[in-house]
Amino acid sequence: MVDEALTRRLRTIVGDRYYRDDRESLVAHSYDGTPMLQHLPDGVIYPETAAQVSEIMKALSEYRVPVVSRGSGSNLCGGTVPVHGGIVMVMHRMNKLVEVDMENLTATVQPGMITAEFIEHIESLGLFYPPDPSSMKISTIGGNIAECSGGLRGLKYGTTKDYVIGLEAVLANGEIIRTGGKLMKDVAGYDLTKLLVGSEGTLAIITEATLKLIPPPAVKKTMLAMYKDLYGAARTVSRIIEAKIIPATLEFMDNPTIRVVDDFANLGLPRNMEAILLIEQDGDPETVERDMARIQEICEQESADRIEVAETREHADKLLTARRSAFTALARIRPTTILEDATVPRSRIADMVLRINEIARKYDVSIATFGHAGDGNLHPTATTDARDAEEVHRVELAFEEIFEAAIELGGTITGEHGVGLVKAPYLEWKVGHAGIDVMKGIKGAFDPLNLLNPGKMFAKETRKRVVIERG
Repeated sequence: MVDEALTRRLRTIVGDRYYRDDRESLVAHSYDGTPMLQHLPDGVIYPETAAQVSEIMKALSEYRVPVVSRGSGSNLCGGTVPVHGGIVMVMHRMNKLVEVDMENLTATVQPGMITAEFIEHIESLGLFYPPDPSSMKISTIGGNIAECSGGLRGLKYGTTKDYVIGLEAVLANGEIIRTGGKLMKDVAGYDLTKLLVGSEGTLAIITEATLKLIPPPAVKKTMLAMYKDLYGAARTVSRIIEAKIIPATLEFMDNPTIRVVDDFANLGLPRNMEAILLIEQDGDPETVERDMARIQEICEQESADRIEVAETREHADKLLTARRSAFTALARIRPTTILEDATVPRSRIADMVLRINEIARKYDVSIATFGHAGDGNLHPTATTDARDAEEVHRVELAFEEIFEAAIELGGTITGEHGVGLVKAPYLEWKVGHAGIDVMKGIKGAFDPLNLLNPGKMFAKETRKRVVIERG
């Protein structure tokens, strides 16, 4: 419980309307997009300015009360579940686009702005902000920064970290720091900007970001390549990159995903295919035509059974719908959907998909796989029922082996969803004991009282490595 004196102080900072401790508000902020995780906070607060965030943190630091900063709560790693209670700080009131600087091609934005709204406004000005997480219609810029969100355009354009060039943030003790700025070069000390991006709210609370913008591509062209041979699809991915072509989008769906998506969106997808690649290239017209012709040639050489090239933007959007609706379609099958992510070198995609399928059969669970083939980031997605404890346990064991398989193939336990609560027991598998010690040292320097999103990133105990037996 939060001390009454602290409650009064918090209400004074933001006003009675913007501090809530009623049951409905607490329940509404006790979970996020991660299934089967829920913990009640003691209060919910809605600041409007960085100065208010600073005063809130000074008060919470004095009373030793933990805080979880939160946007829309769309993350999938338990990153905003308040596992230690305390205060949930919701950033939605801080939703202003402060400035678009046409001379420096930057935008300054508060963390609570919805990503899709930001992108739409930037594009209306004839500029381009590439990061496009699947949750962008509800996720916030601050949440994207906290998780270092990726998206379909990540292969060619990079992820959120590649566009954040400056930050304003509030430390656990209430001090305000500013990092970077409207600069293309800055090596003055440690790169605190990049350190805060992807830190999942464990180091500071972001209150403003300066983002790099770029000119938009002149044209786009979209293709769907369909394969009866999984390895043919995987070889296509590697050969496209080997040909020194970097598509704007290079996405993958396996057969179980194809079937579910077709049931959901009624797109007429061929249900007998083992894999589909969604490929999009953008840029100047001549380059796009040349690249897409070469990509089509590679698809044919790798025995693509069918190739469909969009003739109009509407047709292209229909093809993109096939990939973007994958999670929504899978979520309709059963009451609980667990969407995970693991990344392997792109040359090992087929091996990883086959390993996922082996593991799913071993534990008798249903797992479909889709994801960003171009950068090796796959999303094995289990459909299950949280009320069936025995089946959920089998799903958890299956994912443990999937994470182990990813590392064995030269990959990692998460490519874009983050560590949060869900992946914390496996982090040492990837970074090692020494890596964990370094990270804990950084955490201690920023947040010595462990008030910022405690319980995330670092598990009390690392899970034992899985022993995978294969014939």
